[in-house]
Amino acid sequence: MITKDIQIEELVDNYPFSVRFLMENKIRCIMCGEPIWGTLEEAAKEKNYDDTTIEKFVVELNELAIKHS
Repeated sequence: MITKDIQIEELVDNYPFSVRFLMENKIRCIMCGEPIWGTLEEAAKEKNYDDTTIEKFVVELNELAIKHS
């Protein structure tokens, strides 16, 4: 299950589809071919997303995970 506290590295490794989702939402998750450090929440906050939007991202990512399983 994906939470706001998931490390970006874990998210990218376990849920490859998340890279596209994050990029579409202007959240940097890959730099020089390697995942960035930190959590999903931290990466989203860097782009000034609020808590409500971050929770929405978590729901959407979990829905995508079900579709891709």
